[in-house]
Amino acid sequence: MRTHSFLTVLLWSSVFYVVHMTPSPKRTNKHSHSERITGLSENDGKTLHRTKRGWMWNQFFLLEEYTGPDTQYVGKLHTDQDKGDGNLKYILTGDGAGSLFIIDENTGDIHAAKKLDREEKSLYVLRAKAIDRKTGRQVEPESEFIIKIHDINDNEPKFTKDMYTASIPEMSGVGTSVIQVTATDADDANYGNSAKVVYSILQGQPYFSVDPETGIIKTALPDMSRENREQYQVVIQAKDMGGQMGGLSGTTTVNITLTDVNDNPPRFPQSSYQFSSPESAPPGTPLGRIKANDPDVGENAEIEYSISNGDGSDMFDIITDKDTQEGIITVKKHLDFENKVLYTLRVEASNTHPDPRFLQLGPFKDTALVKISVEDIDEPPVFSRPWYLIEVDEDAKEGSIIGQVVAQDPDIAKNAIKYSVDRHTDLDRIFNIHSGNGSLFLSKPLDREETPWHNITVIATEINNPKQSSQIPVFIRILDINDHAPEFANYYETFVCENAKAGQLIQTVSAIDKDQPPRGHKFFFELVPEFAVHPNFSVVDNKDNTAGIMTRRNGYSRSKMSTYLLPIIIFDNDYPIQSSTGTLTIRVCACDSRGNMQSCSAEALLLPAGLSTGALVAILLCIIILLVLVVLFTALKRQRKKEPLIISKDDVRDNIVTYNDEGGGEEDTQAFDIGTLRNPEAREESKLRRDVIPETIFQIRRTAPLWENIDVQDFIHRRLKENDLDPAAPPYDSLATYAYEGNDSIANSLSSLESLTTEGNQDYDYLSDWGPRFKKLADMYGGEDSDRD
Repeated sequence: MRTHSFLTVLLWSSVFYVVHMTPSPKRTNKHSHSERITGLSENDGKTLHRTKRGWMWNQFFLLEEYTGPDTQYVGKLHTDQDKGDGNLKYILTGDGAGSLFIIDENTGDIHAAKKLDREEKSLYVLRAKAIDRKTGRQVEPESEFIIKIHDINDNEPKFTKDMYTASIPEMSGVGTSVIQVTATDADDANYGNSAKVVYSILQGQPYFSVDPETGIIKTALPDMSRENREQYQVVIQAKDMGGQMGGLSGTTTVNITLTDVNDNPPRFPQSSYQFSSPESAPPGTPLGRIKANDPDVGENAEIEYSISNGDGSDMFDIITDKDTQEGIITVKKHLDFENKVLYTLRVEASNTHPDPRFLQLGPFKDTALVKISVEDIDEPPVFSRPWYLIEVDEDAKEGSIIGQVVAQDPDIAKNAIKYSVDRHTDLDRIFNIHSGNGSLFLSKPLDREETPWHNITVIATEINNPKQSSQIPVFIRILDINDHAPEFANYYETFVCENAKAGQLIQTVSAIDKDQPPRGHKFFFELVPEFAVHPNFSVVDNKDNTAGIMTRRNGYSRSKMSTYLLPIIIFDNDYPIQSSTGTLTIRVCACDSRGNMQSCSAEALLLPAGLSTGALVAILLCIIILLVLVVLFTALKRQRKKEPLIISKDDVRDNIVTYNDEGGGEEDTQAFDIGTLRNPEAREESKLRRDVIPETIFQIRRTAPLWENIDVQDFIHRRLKENDLDPAAPPYDSLATYAYEGNDSIANSLSSLESLTTEGNQDYDYLSDWGPRFKKLADMYGGEDSDRD
């Protein structure tokens, strides 16, 4: 509700008075009011007259938001010079002059033409002056005055936010500050109570309260629980006029959330749980889940599970699922139904972040009983050891037992077990096993030097249930027996210089042995008994498994003896002692003065003395190159001689071999001897094929001799059959032709060669009767006209 009050504004005008002063050459204005010279005459010599007038303005006040039917009267301007005859004119200038404020230029009355709003503009500065209509001169100097707008309660309080959001921990004490709300009023705070705001709560009691002056919202009830109610909506009112009747008001909404604190311990929904597990479950297998409920949220609801006691604390474990806050019970060790059937656990659930303020509410943990029963299953056999190591001498006899493996059925039934060797691990079948008792024995001899270790796998299988089986690795180490004689470590190329001196070391030899004696190798070297005292060389044992070859005389001659053979016996010291004889070949060589070998061959003696080794190598290379060139030339020439008669670039399979041999006619009996076809014995034994270059000379297969006067057709069929069966025959797509004309022909011969032997002319008129195909022959031989032509 808005209340408007009116204040009468009075305009006072001062009384103008005239002050007479004597002339003065200089005018000095020492007064606060305006001065104006009213008249002056230099010729009459009269005294100057100065009139002093002043405006006396009071401050004008005007109510805002005027809603009356007429314009609002502000005040009146008046001067003593106004005689009421209408000679004076009042003029108003400044803020809003002519639009907001209008003046009656005759009377000086000022009115407000529009409704004013103090919140938009609270102060207007105007200037007024009075002018003589006739002369247009100011009768009063311009003066300034102020119109101030008086406030009315036309604005309600407004909050800085339409909606506030706040939170406070649950279980907070009474009077705990939640949030402060603020409302502002656009009215004038210095004028009345229009802008004085008071806060009150309209909704949210009895849980919260608000301070009427500061707007601070506080808790009003103790121990508010989030688990009972989490959200609250509070409505706050701000009212001006100090909260009195008729004041304007505004409201806002505050949403308050109770945040969680750890004020609730975890609780199991039931006191005991039952689970089961097969005895074959490997460690880490989950058996089940249990969960304790905690009404708190976030980290306040995080739970840690543990096994506090029980006879199964060593066999089982419990882990916490951080996502679901559940406890997962898992197998910790291998279970055995035959050993224990039932286990009991005491599981504890506790908060990981307890709040010390609420520890007096009780222990923040809970316990439950968990029973786990073990289920019996048919288990595979179990070996007495995780692996076996067996040592056997390499000279052990076939069939001898080298060790034993033992396995048994862990079930109550104690089923019988059979043993076998995994042949994938014993491909050579060196070992075998007794299926009843697991005894391992040899099937083949051993050789440590070939394979010092054997790793096999033994399988134990239940006889009643072959699906139940287990494997065990067996490592077999072959122990060494001194069954190999030592021998030279390398092949030695030993030489002695012709100018060598007696007692000179020419070679150091060493030995190796495939055996591995426990105390290491020890070798001895000596000459064979037949050469115990060798006239040219001696063997000196260095006692370090090496021996030195020494010369026994001065000087050696290649021309007399270019090579010496020195047999040496090598012994070992293991039992039984093994020995071997190695022959050392010693060549006699020419050396320089420092003992460096230059030549060891006897042929080098025939060469000039001045020919060096480099020259000999160069000569040898030249000889080799010449030999290579000769061989290549001979091979190329031989290849040219054996080129095939078919020189076409086309494939030989698409060609017919043609020899182009033309005979001399029927009387030419020397061109081809038909007897050759009838007598295969007359052909050349080593004649090669001429259609291809032979790569391999095949042994010509001799055929059975044909009898005299055999029919040629039969002969050709026999040859065709032999050709098909002969592996050295030409390719399948080569054409081998055996032509046979036959015994006789119905038509006589048309050869002109035979006609020379006839004494008279022959009659060829019958050719005309044979048709158009023989017309040309009939014209040629058919009459005398033809002969004359």
